[in-house]
Amino acid sequence: MPRFAVIDTETTWRDRVMSLGAVIADSATLQPVETKYYILDPEFREGGMYSSALILRREDKNAFSAREEAMDDLLSCLRAHGAKQVFAYNARFDRAHLPELASFGWYDIMALAAYRTYNPHIPRDAPLYSTGRLRRGYGVEPILRLLSGNSAYRETHNALQDALDELTIMELLGHPPAAYRPL
Repeated sequence: MPRFAVIDTETTWRDRVMSLGAVIADSATLQPVETKYYILDPEFREGGMYSSALILRREDKNAFSAREEAMDDLLSCLRAHGAKQVFAYNARFDRAHLPELASFGWYDIMALAAYRTYNPHIPRDAPLYSTGRLRRGYGVEPILRLLSGNSAYRETHNALQDALDELTIMELLGHPPAAYRPL
């Protein structure tokens, strides 16, 4: 797999996708190759817990689009890069909200990040289930704080920035994409 995607969504109060961030990354280096950011109209107008994070940068000036347009553009981008795998933190959530990407292999970053077997940064005294998974504190924010050593890190809940942060988690964990198991 030469390239893959890391995707994050933010949803409205009625559980509809209002924004979508995607990072196309190189499988060997885990570095971003291209980013995509979509604010779905009219969905974003419903509002949601993280509506204030729908931040536009100058390069995001064309971020507003109808869902069908956004998904067509994203699918075209994924095909152009040969990306057939989609990674996400708590991937079941994003996969359930993006049926247009059902034909892709989905992989959960949390499946490695939250387990001591795969994440040696988890402290020895951390409360774990018998499976070795953290009992609490395994969201993006606490895991990225743990891996990076940056206790001031705050998750933005901007879909593109969160997708970039999730790619950073993969990089800091140090496992190749092939180490993740499909959902």
